[in-house]
Formats: sequence, C-alpha cells, structure tokens
Amino acid sequence: MELFFTRHGKTEWNLEKRLQGKTGDSALLPESLQEIERLGTYLKHFNIERIYTSPSLRARRTAEIINHKRTDECPIILSEGLREWGLGDLEGVLIEKAKSEFPAEMRYFREDLSKFDPTPFHGETVTQVLDRMSRTVHTAMLESKGNILFVSHGAALTATINYLIGSPLSQLRSRGGLNNNTLSILSASKPELPFELIKWNDDHFLKQHGQSTKDII
Repeated sequence: MELFFTRHGKTEWNLEKRLQGKTGDSALLPESLQEIERLGTYLKHFNIERIYTSPSLRARRTAEIINHKRTDECPIILSEGLREWGLGDLEGVLIEKAKSEFPAEMRYFREDLSKFDPTPFHGETVTQVLDRMSRTVHTAMLESKGNILFVSHGAALTATINYLIGSPLSQLRSRGGLNNNTLSILSASKPELPFELIKWNDDHFLKQHGQSTKDII
C-alpha cells in the first residue's frame, strides 16, 4: 500500500504570511487552482482508492479539485484528525509578529520540535498533533485495501510524515517544510511503524509548467 500526502493549495493568508493553524482559514488563491489541477492530473496515474482530508475549507476544496480530475471519482472522507497544528492565540497573526513575541518557541517550532513548548500561546503540543494525525492514518489504512491520499497542512504533515518513517522528535523538521501541492509518498505493508519514504516534497509535475510552489510554513 502506498500513502500519498499533499499540502493544500496556497491561500490568501499564506501570501500574507499569516499563521492559519487549526481554526484559522482563508480562501485559496486563484492561481493555486491551476496547480491543484496539475497535481490532480498527475495523480490520475495512480490507483487511489480513497481521499482523506482535513475539514478546513482550504484542504477540503483542494481534495475536491483533485478528485474532479479523476476519470472515476473516489470517496472523500473528512477527518478532524488531519487539521493543521493548533496555534492557539497565534492563529491569524503575521509570522514575523509571532517570531518577535515568541522567538524561542517559534524557532523550535521550525527547527527542533523536541524543545517546542506552545503553552505561552495555548497551542497544541507535538505529542497531541502526532497522536491525532498518526491515528487517522492508521485508521484509514485499516479501512482501505488500496492506495490512499491524505490532504492536510504544512506543519502537521511535515512532523507526521517524518514521525511515520521513524525520525525522532528532534529531527521532525530536518527535511524542511512542505510546499503547497507537492507530493510525499510512503510505502507500508501494514499499519506498523516505521514506514518507508518513497518521495518527499515532490513538485516536478508543477515545475514542468514553469510554476514554483515555494512557500514553506
């Protein structure tokens, strides 16, 4: 079984460099719709049985556009477990402002999650995020016989994918963040860790059209 992971299309808040988090949300940019369609066209080459998506509008809309590009659309399952990392009081805040108010916390959020403490702004811990995300992946594997696509968010996916391949907490950000509409692929014969990393942050299907997806959270 192969597990496909993609981050939603670029949004207005991504462009403004605001933290969206678990409850914050903003509309997809018009230009991001074309990139999502290119991703959907590329995914037609793979036999995907189900799509699991975060209920956030930016992710759900991404999943719907991808599915519409398929010859035969597959079920889309909404899962609360796939929402973005909860950032509490920082959701909707400009990234630079968050860095200035919580420099240590924001540095560890991007560099070393083993030292990340979201208590000052009432955010989710790394354990809480990994627990709900990995539980969702495992449940999806038990419910499916074929390949699965997960549509979620940058920070939560970056940590989770690295966790699923056996990386320690201190290394969950070692590969950097995920760009919008890229693909990361894991292989797993059963829902027991670690899984095998096949591709990370792949965007060749977007680049061939002269587009860049670079916008890392």
